[in-house]
Amino acid sequence: MADRLALISFSDNSEALMHTATHYAVLRLIHILAGVLWVGATVFIAVFLMPSLRAVGPAAGPVMEQVARVRRLPIWMMSATILTIVSGLTLYGLDSAGFHSAWMHSGPGTIFGLGGVLAILAAAIGMAVNAPAGKRLGALAAEIKVRSAPTPADVAELQALQAKLARATNLTAGLLILATAAMAVARHI
Repeated sequence: MADRLALISFSDNSEALMHTATHYAVLRLIHILAGVLWVGATVFIAVFLMPSLRAVGPAAGPVMEQVARVRRLPIWMMSATILTIVSGLTLYGLDSAGFHSAWMHSGPGTIFGLGGVLAILAAAIGMAVNAPAGKRLGALAAEIKVRSAPTPADVAELQALQAKLARATNLTAGLLILATAAMAVARHI
């Protein structure tokens, strides 16, 4: 009878461990895939899209309308950001066994934490700077489309918004590259 109870107990623990391992694997998958989308899109925007749009000036309006309104890039970016951060915080909590100080001050805990802080800072910049500037650019492009031609004030505002957006996007891309690097090496520190 004792052997049978031990087998049942082992079976229960085994199922719990399997559930935890599956949960952990799904969280890592979400974290990595959403993070790849977020970082990759941000770097693409910073290095290729923004400079190209600035180079063509007001003619970039239809491209931005397609990217933002039709393809819904801002929604994709915000979704990837939220999924990355929430899954990352959950993984950090699991790895640290409930945010225990000893693990958090270990090499991996410190580096994962640093990567998380950098990613959260990038998200904050995206929400505080990029989102409002992008919305204003979209609204301004719609106003210009109605008038058929931009006024000198429109051109000045477009250039200022594009410059602001470019600076924030470049900063965000840099922070995300550093966060990704931290995540890549944390387990080996």
